[in-house]
Amino acid sequence: MGTIVITGTFVLVVLGFGNHLYWLAAIAALYLYVQYGSGSSSSSSSSSSTPGSTPGTGPAPTTYKAYRARRDLQAKWERRYERERGK
Repeated sequence: MGTIVITGTFVLVVLGFGNHLYWLAAIAALYLYVQYGSGSSSSSSSSSSTPGSTPGTGPAPTTYKAYRARRDLQAKWERRYERERGK
């Protein structure tokens, strides 16, 4: 889908040298694609680290239950490493 939008925008820009309304149409097409057409890629491309996740731990959990499970597992490993460092 993105390839079609980029190609269409390029064609509109080339046609815009004869009629500047085509440039406005190209800008409008890109704006609408970025706002509504790119799906989840726009939200993930805006920031690689979503709130609630730390770099290197993967994507943020989608449910509170998944968040609690990940948090409890992390606490378990931290307690284990704390015990090992203390000895």
